[in-house]
Amino acid sequence: MMSAMPIVGRPILSLRDEGILVVGDLHIGVESGLGARGIHVPSQTFMMEEEIAQTADGHQRLVVIGDVKHQVPGSTPQEHKEVPRFFELALNLFEQVDVVRGNHDAGLEPFLPEGVIVHPASGLKIGELGLIHGHTWPSTEVMASKLMVMAHNHPVLQFRDGVGHRSNEPCWVRFHKTHDQGRYLQIPEETILIPALNRALGGSPVNLEGRKLLGPLFRKGLLDPSDGIAYLLDGMKVGKVGDLMVPAKERRSKSGRKRLR
Repeated sequence: MMSAMPIVGRPILSLRDEGILVVGDLHIGVESGLGARGIHVPSQTFMMEEEIAQTADGHQRLVVIGDVKHQVPGSTPQEHKEVPRFFELALNLFEQVDVVRGNHDAGLEPFLPEGVIVHPASGLKIGELGLIHGHTWPSTEVMASKLMVMAHNHPVLQFRDGVGHRSNEPCWVRFHKTHDQGRYLQIPEETILIPALNRALGGSPVNLEGRKLLGPLFRKGLLDPSDGIAYLLDGMKVGKVGDLMVPAKERRSKSGRKRLR
């Protein structure tokens, strides 16, 4: 199996033997959309650039697996300014920079400096590594990879304390099982769901009862969220997602006390 290791403390996957860094869900411009709704969040692009720069050493190739920009349809002034800047930096740090198209990446090419290679949403295969965003079906070639890496869901683990307070922590999810539904002749031995690089996005709790993860691989049952093994950004192995489920809602009894359901 390929040696794929999350970089401790960062939502960045390293395949050091292959010289590859993988990130996803930059959503550059999301802060502009939040600001328009009265939620003022500083741009996270500088932080993402810093994280990439600090982890580039020993890697020759950066692959961004989708959702480079946020606004769909159209674009924002923030995207026009910060998308080119991010990739100019990346081209100075890596010998090759690739983008696998995500569902927010319509019309992306005019934002990208010359030298960035854009691949279709059906994915990119590098040796035994398959890379997809996750919003559409992977190609047959990508599904024949030993290791597949995907984004799109912005995975977090939700924790609940004794008084009902909930908090979300970004997480990695590793799947050592892909359920054969007859669509593909070959399926990956392992799949890694990566957290979003942009910390302003929040996330989708993978351990919330009744929550359906996005994309056809989850929707059609090739990947079952409860099968996944969850890890926090600090490297802590939390356990099997199916053993970490938390109730989706609370309701009050006639006495006014909260009851879980």
